[in-house]
Amino acid sequence: MKALSIAVLILSAGWLHADVKTEEKSQTQFPGMLGRMMSLFGGKAAREGVTDTVAVKGNRKLTLNDTTGRIIDLDEEKVYDLDLKSKSYKVLTFDDLRRQMEQAEQRAKAEQPKSQPSPASKSEPDPNAKQMQIDFDLKETGQKKNINGFDTREVVMTITVHEKDKTLEQSGGMVMTTHEWLAPRIAAMKEIADFDRRYQEKLNGPSFAIMPSADQMAAVAAMYPMLTQAIGKFNVENVNMDGTAIQTVMTTESVASAEQLQQQQQQQQSAQKDDSSATSVPTSIGGLIGGLGRRAVRNKQQQQQQEQQANAAPGRATIMTMNHEVLKVAADATAADVALPAGFKQKK
Repeated sequence: MKALSIAVLILSAGWLHADVKTEEKSQTQFPGMLGRMMSLFGGKAAREGVTDTVAVKGNRKLTLNDTTGRIIDLDEEKVYDLDLKSKSYKVLTFDDLRRQMEQAEQRAKAEQPKSQPSPASKSEPDPNAKQMQIDFDLKETGQKKNINGFDTREVVMTITVHEKDKTLEQSGGMVMTTHEWLAPRIAAMKEIADFDRRYQEKLNGPSFAIMPSADQMAAVAAMYPMLTQAIGKFNVENVNMDGTAIQTVMTTESVASAEQLQQQQQQQQSAQKDDSSATSVPTSIGGLIGGLGRRAVRNKQQQQQQEQQANAAPGRATIMTMNHEVLKVAADATAADVALPAGFKQKK
């Protein structure tokens, strides 16, 4: 389910509706086990990303790729999920979507390790919850390049979420770093941004896009509650961006607190001692085989950890990386572009 659009959310009071059709490529990557599962079950789309045709005509939007599609109708408050292979579609109301998102969040919380406290309920805020602070930094790098025929410049946005009155290193937290390549403002792209904003307001919740599914987004958000705050800040600040994002690369990292970092270092030292004792000369053939097996497992685990932390500073771990690219833009969408395809039948 797509719901976070990282296109620029720019509003203009005097803006007249101008229909638009674009071609965009999106990909979300997760490290570790979740990433391997997505690559295994998500197929080519998970490994290489998805290229979508996006069309907006008034209060209706179509997103379509090689296998699936979605039509959102703000007037009807309905979503039509298309299956191109079977030439069928299902209809969901906005109320249905809200229930799905709530259920996905509940499942994600239930699946968290018991040692990890689940986020407080929206209706019952935790009075002992820590107050969080969001820091924002925006820099023009001076770098320029042509992307898909658009002349762009690079802007780096850094959003940091941490406990109030403490540094990031002291309390731990989250860092979202976004490299955006901006073209001069493209008027037609405002229509998509405005539609996504109105859709988000109708659903009465944060908008998450470029995500493989609501379940996976809920799982990540449940594990990292600060993610919602970081994305919310991203959307707010993106309103003020001077230009249209043609290419966006967003990397989100969790940062361990000083106490957590110390615990990690102690665990690593303990693991190194265990590995050192395991490499001693075995006294039997059975010991040799068992030792080799244990070393193989440990080496594999260490290799995976090194791969995950290769580009990360000590105490940091990548949560996810999202890539979005605008390939084409045309201001010529018609009612037919956002209509149900001919021959498609509703699936109950």
